[in-house]
Amino acid sequence: QVQLVESGGGLVQAGGSLRLSCAASGRTFSSYAMGWFRQAPGKEREFVATISRNGAYIYYADSVKGRFTISRDNAKNTVYLQMNSLKPEDTAAYYCAAVVRVGRPPQSAASYDNWGQGTQVTVSS
Repeated sequence: QVQLVESGGGLVQAGGSLRLSCAASGRTFSSYAMGWFRQAPGKEREFVATISRNGAYIYYADSVKGRFTISRDNAKNTVYLQMNSLKPEDTAAYYCAAVVRVGRPPQSAASYDNWGQGTQVTVSS
């Protein structure tokens, strides 16, 4: 198991940027595929981005492609989500997730077995 702690959320105007971080405990961070998901009030949790354990595979939801960038630093046990050109519809609680996985990382929330507590992102129009 790995413990995940997100940070970096906040209130930003449309068109602005935020950088989320997810710090993981433990010595085996490089064994985990990492994902970002989000959930808006009244909606289901949705996939945002995922990165394989060595960064070779990266996938994005169509809604964020070209605006968001996922990255990881295995030496710092941290995964990042750089969010640019934010829109009001990006408003949600953002969650970091982890699963031990070789190869391509999963895009389904059900595939992940470690979750952070979430960080709120609010984009005003």
